[in-house]
Amino acid sequence: MASIGLGAPGGSGAATLCPPRDVLYRVAMQITGEIDGGAIEIVDATDARAIRLAIRPDSAAEFRQWFCFRVDDAAGEPLAFALENAAEATYADAFDGYRVCASYDAEGDRWFRVPTTWDGAQLRFEHTPDEPSITYAYFAPFSLARHQALLARVDAAPGAEVVTIGETVQGRPMHLVVIGPPPRDEREEREDAGSEWDEKTTPDATLPDDDEGDDEGDAQGDGPDGGRGDTEIPPSLAAQRLKIWLIARQHPGETMAEWLAEGLLARLLDVDDPTVRAVRARASFYVVPNMNPDGGALGNLRTNAAGANLNREWLEPSPETSPEVHAARAVMEDVGVDLFLDVHGDERNPWCFLAGCEGNPGYSERLRFLENLFEQTLCAANADFQDEYGYPRDEPGGGDLSTAANWVGERFDCLAYTLEMPFKDNANDPDPWVGWSPGRSRELGAALVDAVAVCLDSLRAHLDLAPLLGDGDGDDDEADTSV
Repeated sequence: MASIGLGAPGGSGAATLCPPRDVLYRVAMQITGEIDGGAIEIVDATDARAIRLAIRPDSAAEFRQWFCFRVDDAAGEPLAFALENAAEATYADAFDGYRVCASYDAEGDRWFRVPTTWDGAQLRFEHTPDEPSITYAYFAPFSLARHQALLARVDAAPGAEVVTIGETVQGRPMHLVVIGPPPRDEREEREDAGSEWDEKTTPDATLPDDDEGDDEGDAQGDGPDGGRGDTEIPPSLAAQRLKIWLIARQHPGETMAEWLAEGLLARLLDVDDPTVRAVRARASFYVVPNMNPDGGALGNLRTNAAGANLNREWLEPSPETSPEVHAARAVMEDVGVDLFLDVHGDERNPWCFLAGCEGNPGYSERLRFLENLFEQTLCAANADFQDEYGYPRDEPGGGDLSTAANWVGERFDCLAYTLEMPFKDNANDPDPWVGWSPGRSRELGAALVDAVAVCLDSLRAHLDLAPLLGDGDGDDDEADTSV
């Protein structure tokens, strides 16, 4: 921690060195990275108008981009910061057009942007805080306290539960949220009392009954044990329920991913939403809000406590160095996957977009159809999402199976996507005050329910795709703008 004094009352207000502890008439400004998700190196903080900082690397790897620190006791004082080694960042060019995030409530969702300049060597920003304590960060952190509050809300909801599926390198629990059928309303109880489920609310009879590893009726999570009045599914139907997976924050500094997961879960728990009820009647959701708890606590950008980039560990995860992926994969093998989303943030691209699995060996016209259906539905459901810009498409056979979406898509022959959001702003609809934000991330998460709803009938159905796909030249709407 470094401290600088703000001068005696009636003085010039110029920053001075921290006064001796027995000098009570001076208030010391403090800068610290010793906070939840904090990361900063303080080079020189003796002058409030020329605070020199450095971005530190991940705790066990050389990735360098994330920063997060708090300033206390500087209300009304003009502050000027320089991140002097920004040119050494992993994605230094991504600072072009970027603005630093700030908040007076680091555990809340009210973050704003401050004026920021990038000269190719240093990232500089200036701000005069209105309140005694303010946090500056690369993006709005998702704190441990907020994570725990999210899990508590889920665990208290009917038809939902939180399961611990393993431990991280440092021994933190890996949490999986499982959301099953909604509680039945009075009309359903009257109609179905003493009988089998109404066929209109059960899984489509045309869905194939070929889910591997489901012989136990989805014991990992087609719901809690019914102790809160949850709907019990006949065993023959439980095995046919579709399995929708979403994981977030494999790269811990991409905190917008957990904000999105929060938005998705909030909507899924709203059983008065007719779309939610319809989807939950036929599908179970498996959500890992934070795949990398160690990395988040350590203030890392891309790696866990062992220095592993989890999104390159899916082909052969190690129980020692990537136990997080090892645990998630084990549950997937047990319950199956019918749709998978891996949520990330992109440092460079100022858009929300999806990246598919067209490079996988097993990629097919069925998967291409599902990708287009999901993508176009999401475009209609959320104004921030678009399909014009994104990553270049992989060549056939060129997919990296060590990444989550590619591995899951190939292993389960399912619709699997990487979903990216910006650190900067949505260039198609910029917001000068907040840029891309927690709130917009949550809204995109909620909109995923609509895309899932439209795709449910087609996820495992056998379709005649020729009339739908045309000549199959692969035109078109697919995102093909390079990073």
